[in-house]
Amino acid sequence: MSDILVHTEAGITTLTFNRLDKKNSITAAMYATLADAVEAAAADPAVRCVVFQGHETVFSAGNDIADFLNNPPATEDSPVFRFLRAIARFPKPLIAAVCGPAVGIGTTLLFHCDLVYAGDNAAFSMPFVNLGLCPEAASSLLVPQMLGYHRAAEALLLGEPFMAEAALEVGLANRVLPPSEAAGYAQAVARKLAAKPLASLVETKRLMKKGNAAQVMATMAEEGASFGRMLGEPAAKEAFGAFMERRKPDFSQL
Repeated sequence: MSDILVHTEAGITTLTFNRLDKKNSITAAMYATLADAVEAAAADPAVRCVVFQGHETVFSAGNDIADFLNNPPATEDSPVFRFLRAIARFPKPLIAAVCGPAVGIGTTLLFHCDLVYAGDNAAFSMPFVNLGLCPEAASSLLVPQMLGYHRAAEALLLGEPFMAEAALEVGLANRVLPPSEAAGYAQAVARKLAAKPLASLVETKRLMKKGNAAQVMATMAEEGASFGRMLGEPAAKEAFGAFMERRKPDFSQL
């Protein structure tokens, strides 16, 4: 069975992270599937919206580290960058149902979603600094805009998790629900959107996003260049080596 399930019905494309044995960590192949699916949904006039979901116990642990080390994003056409551009440019509503851990891109992709419904067990984290890296997905722009600078600094510099109620307070989540209800609620909202005129949905989203659109893409490109450079530097090598060796990293000389 595929690690990404793609299901389109009644105007709704649902993308499900389906790699539970690996905590829905994302490989390059999964990013390619996601990018293809989001691009197809954007081009299909029958699709009104896209829903991202994981499992009741975990949304996504972020990048699969072993796969990431074997398939680093070397160019702008790498699957992860294709996916990030696809969600940033997606003209129709994006919805997410998030339960359990949402790590790294599991959180940053949500800043491109229009509606986010969180299980009360959701834990959001962006531990890029802890891996010797920098933010991605234009999160260095979008996180301060939504959370305010000091909360963003806490989230991005410390990389520690914040829970569903905190996400609700700062506006990252629209509603907090029992984990067993989050996906169903997101689907119910998607059905409401699917019943509305597509042109109105697209134009309303365009007008809301237009003030930030160019800056988002420029920030994403700058972050991508920094991220790629930092992958080859000593701090990232120490962080990833420690992860694979199941030890605490030592940055004292870096």
